[in-house]
Amino acid sequence: MADLPHRCRGCVFWELDPVRGEAAVEAGRAELEKEAWISAVLLEWGSCGRVVYVDDIPVGFVMFAPPAYVARATAFPTSPVSPDAVQLMTAVIVPGYQGQGLGRVMVQTVAKDLLMRGFKAIEAFGEARWKEPGCLLPADHLLAVGFKTVRPHPTHPRLRLELRTALSWKEDMEHALDKLLGVVQKDPVLRPL
Repeated sequence: MADLPHRCRGCVFWELDPVRGEAAVEAGRAELEKEAWISAVLLEWGSCGRVVYVDDIPVGFVMFAPPAYVARATAFPTSPVSPDAVQLMTAVIVPGYQGQGLGRVMVQTVAKDLLMRGFKAIEAFGEARWKEPGCLLPADHLLAVGFKTVRPHPTHPRLRLELRTALSWKEDMEHALDKLLGVVQKDPVLRPL
C-alpha cells in the first residue's frame, strides 16, 4: 500500500459500493478498507495487482480482479463484465514516467499472469471523455494497448483484451528469433563417451 501513489491509497471507488465507500472516506478509514479488500482478494483469489518499479522507485501500479470482487462492476451502463474475463480496475503511471511504454508492459504482465490462471480475457470500463487522472482508464489508452470495444457507450464503453491475442505476437516473435538463432548457433549435442 505504501508504494501506491498517495491519491490512490485511500481511493475505494472500485472496492466498495458508493454508500460504503463514502462512509469509509468520511470516517477516515478508506485506506484501511482498501488494505482489507486487497488482503481478502489475495487470500481468496490470489494476486490482484502489480507495482512497477524503476531503479527501486515505485512509478505505477495496476489493479484487477474477477468482477464478483469488484463492488462497482455492475454500476456501469455497459455492465456486466463477461464471465470469462477479469476486470482491469485501474492503472496509474506517475508523471515523469508516462509515455515510455510502462502502461503496455503492465497490461502484458497482467495478461500473462491471468492466462496462466486460466482466464480468457481482461475487460475494463473506459473513460471516453478522459481529461485528467481518475479511477477509470482512458478508453483511447486501452485501445492503444490492444483492447477492443465490446460495448460502445458515449462516456463509459466496455473494452476487452483477448489474452491469447495479447501474448501471441510476443510468443511468435520469440519463436521466430529462436529459429533464426538456431540457424546461427546450433544447440549443444550430448554424445556418449
